Amino acid sequence: MIYLNAFLFCGFICFLGQMILDHTRLTPGHVTTIFVVVGAFLDTFSLYDKFILWAGGGALLPITSFGHSLIHGALMKASNLGPMGLFMGMFDLTSSGIIASIVISFFLSLILEPKD
Repeated sequence: MIYLNAFLFCGFICFLGQMILDHTRLTPGHVTTIFVVVGAFLDTFSLYDKFILWAGGGALLPITSFGHSLIHGALMKASNLGPMGLFMGMFDLTSSGIIASIVISFFLSLILEPKD
């Protein structure tokens, strides 16, 4: 059942993104930002953890999970260090993904040439 839930959750996120792109003038960058903010908002009220329990890994794959990870790390660090922990903990859970995307982008820019 967890596989079906994961498929339905990811499919619903993709469906929402496609509907936003098709019926508005928003760009993919806008949609990505909206989903990160929605994931952060849901984690602020501990709702995204319920999605993770329901959909398993399917809730950890979409871009909404990045917002969840940002806020989750910040709130964990803030509980130990106070308000300064909000800024310090924001990249605890996401730093490896951010560094990997920077390094991979750098090497791909050396190999590939941009279009006109």
